[in-house]
Amino acid sequence: MPKKTKNGNGSVRVVRSQADRGKAVKTPSRSLLRDLRELIASARQVNTALVLLHWHIRKRIPQDILKQKRAGYGERIISSVARQLEMEFGRGFSEKSLRHMVRFAEVFPKEVIVSSLMRQLTWTHFTKIIYLDDPLKRDFYAEMCRVERWSTRTLEKKIGGMLFE
Repeated sequence: MPKKTKNGNGSVRVVRSQADRGKAVKTPSRSLLRDLRELIASARQVNTALVLLHWHIRKRIPQDILKQKRAGYGERIISSVARQLEMEFGRGFSEKSLRHMVRFAEVFPKEVIVSSLMRQLTWTHFTKIIYLDDPLKRDFYAEMCRVERWSTRTLEKKIGGMLFE
């Protein structure tokens, strides 16, 4: 059985006995790995479906607003729809969330682009990227997230650290 000892600097070090050194590390069972892979694949499918749902919601809202051709109507309709959807489906459909969805489809107007990005980026990634004003900057950070597999926390740090500049 490994023993934990403290070093002079306060850190903990694991010391293995002679008997433990020859033992192989157990590998997970095939069924465990298979089940975990299925769970991860399912979660990715759900994320992809949610991102696409948000994009389609944004595409639908302006159709109604443009029919009315009144500037103030758009603000009121989003607030009203958000209240009703939030009561029925929860906080994921708040006014703020609907505004994110509207901005999302304005910034990424083509479903083909959204489809390719949503396989690797989460909705939270998109909410960080969509408010960047420069399209090149948005594309840069989206591509870096995709290629480097950045978490949203890493993305925020890179944007804050002005990596693009």
